[in-house]
Amino acid sequence: MYQLATCEAFERLQDDPNRDLALAGGTGSASRLVLGEMEGESWWSRRGQAEPAVRTVLRRRWRWAPRESSTGRPARKRGRVLAAFAVVTAALLTFHRAVPNSVGHLGSLLEAFLPWLGLVAVVLLGLALLRRSVTALIALLLPAAAWTCLFGGLLLPGVKPGAHDLTVVQHNVSDENADPAGTARTLAGAGPDLIGLEELVPRALPAYEKALASDYPHHVVRGSVGLWSKHPLSDTRPVDIRPRGVPKDWRRGLRTVVRAPQGEIAAYVAHLPSVRLRASGLESSWRDESAGLLGRALAAEKRRTAILLGDLNGTVDDRGLGPLTSRMNVAERGFAFSFPASLPLARIDQVMARSATVRRIRALPPTGSDHLPIAARITPR
Repeated sequence: MYQLATCEAFERLQDDPNRDLALAGGTGSASRLVLGEMEGESWWSRRGQAEPAVRTVLRRRWRWAPRESSTGRPARKRGRVLAAFAVVTAALLTFHRAVPNSVGHLGSLLEAFLPWLGLVAVVLLGLALLRRSVTALIALLLPAAAWTCLFGGLLLPGVKPGAHDLTVVQHNVSDENADPAGTARTLAGAGPDLIGLEELVPRALPAYEKALASDYPHHVVRGSVGLWSKHPLSDTRPVDIRPRGVPKDWRRGLRTVVRAPQGEIAAYVAHLPSVRLRASGLESSWRDESAGLLGRALAAEKRRTAILLGDLNGTVDDRGLGPLTSRMNVAERGFAFSFPASLPLARIDQVMARSATVRRIRALPPTGSDHLPIAARITPR
């Protein structure tokens, strides 16, 4: 009866032209109810009976009363699950190195798609807004801050190109590419100084040589990798990055010296072994071993400035590429997801540099390959 009387009083209050005055402390029966003075009993003593009724009227008339869930829990409690997911997402972003690689290389698998945890935070944000959960919204500040610290800088505009910058293009052209000449024209259209290619096969090599000959008179090929240059090349040699158990005819690394206007630069082109996602996890042992061999070759390089172009089958966040990222600088700006070309989810094609800055990296239009080509601007120091 008390709840019914409360509802009726609020309904009468809606029809009262002086309802604003009444709510502010008028003398009508409805205002006395709002103030808690009904039948000589205080509002606070009957609060438990009045609150549901008041909430119902306010929601129906003014639509501002806090909602309860179907189980009767306050909205702040309903956001605890979303808040927990937000904290876990922030923890994975911040402490991804703590995820062990001992079982299925789960750490490397997480790091391959680490930027996409930002999308998880966006989904959680939508759910938090839908449920009007202040708790979840506050918790989402954690993954937002973690993602911004890791990747926010990649979205910033880069510095303007300088007179001494070197432009390079890296592309796995695919051994099944049906249009090598068209691919070569697309790469040359970006106007780079250097073009590094992987998965060169004997039947397609003449097409690349012919299409690039006029703009890139200098080139070297070792095994299935090659480098085309506007500037003279010298001191070329293969780089052995073959993991144990791989046939001896597996040749996927070269090193040469580019005599550029900026000075002599040691240039490496490499194609690390592929990784496979199995039911047991990520298989990357060969890739990791090959990265270690390439890292030792770079450490032994005597020239001060060195650049690396290659399909490394890993992202720069992947700990498996640690022997390279610990010695070389990676791109300061740009995501440039390159694989797969039909729906790029990760950048496994890389441009790195030592004693030079990789200013910005970007993806180029698709070719006949399952990878997208990438272009980068490098400033020697």
